[in-house]
Amino acid sequence: MKQIPKIMHAVLLTGHGGLEKLVYKTDVEVPAPKADEVLIRVKGAGVNNTDINTRIGWYSKSVTADTNKGGAAGLAEAKTDDSSWTGNPLNFPRIQGADVCGEIISVGADVSPSRIGERVLVRTMQENPDAAAKNSCWTLGSECNGGFAQYTAVRSSETFAVNSDWTDTELASIPCAYSTAEGLLHRSQVGQETVLITGASGGVGSAAIQLAKLRGATVIAQCAEEKSEEVKQIGADQIVFRDTDLAVKLGSNAVEVVIDLVGGSNWAPLLDIIKPGGRYATSGAIAGPIVELDLRTLYLKDLTLYGCTCQPKEVFRNLIGYIEGNQIQPLVAKTYPLKEIKQAQLDFLAKKFTGKLVLVPPEKNR
Repeated sequence: MKQIPKIMHAVLLTGHGGLEKLVYKTDVEVPAPKADEVLIRVKGAGVNNTDINTRIGWYSKSVTADTNKGGAAGLAEAKTDDSSWTGNPLNFPRIQGADVCGEIISVGADVSPSRIGERVLVRTMQENPDAAAKNSCWTLGSECNGGFAQYTAVRSSETFAVNSDWTDTELASIPCAYSTAEGLLHRSQVGQETVLITGASGGVGSAAIQLAKLRGATVIAQCAEEKSEEVKQIGADQIVFRDTDLAVKLGSNAVEVVIDLVGGSNWAPLLDIIKPGGRYATSGAIAGPIVELDLRTLYLKDLTLYGCTCQPKEVFRNLIGYIEGNQIQPLVAKTYPLKEIKQAQLDFLAKKFTGKLVLVPPEKNR
């Protein structure tokens, strides 16, 4: 067993607000794994919308703005009593980080020592240990500590071995974005049909393109014009630009499924282009959470709307299989040392990249 240090480098979220609430510390106590947990040396941790949304309190129902509005400075209107995924207040300080790739270096009393040495990914949307309800989950880095540290302790049941020649940073780009995308496609039962994916150049959108193609779907991807060539290379069959009038460009009833990550003021036309009996699925609203719905469109076209957060374990098992079979491609745009988390989040908010940004903790305490 490798010698485990007593202290580590970690980023502490000290409260809701701007980037100043992220505090990089070099003297944080290394967690001891509980009986059902494993201790992981983190090799890479991706940057995600949820990290920023949680920091600024965007999940609070008091907030109606898009996610970029308070990404750097915070949101004055955000309340603290309903600002997490679960709608409950968070406990601070919290170590965020919804993506974890690393190596198991220690195990709790109820976990087989044979797990030590495994290269692993951690499931982002975890089963809630305090609730038996089907649609109740914990988010890594929100309801429990995550990957923005050298070490993290996670339940063994939520930690999956992976056998791959991908780099640590490539693996670290997968858990949150790809499980979200796989969850959307799984829930809306995408098959050999036409799918529109909004926000297609982002982490979840670019993952959804690849995963939809695995299902035999024809993919129409919506993105900024300057990113269209990159998105085509990911596998999109057709590109529509962000400000396109979709009904004019594609025609009404053009797709069976919409996978929406954007929301906002341009939301209503998405339902117009879905065929009767079609499906709409969402797991994000980066352009704003408040939309206007014409109920006649919903019921006269017999549409089904899916909100997708909690995921069955088979979703994450699918991802491990795709990785090990080299059926998907990691899309790492840039990596940063963990201590540069503020710059990484500023770059994330600028949205001038395609794919994922990944933070790398230092290998040793210095």
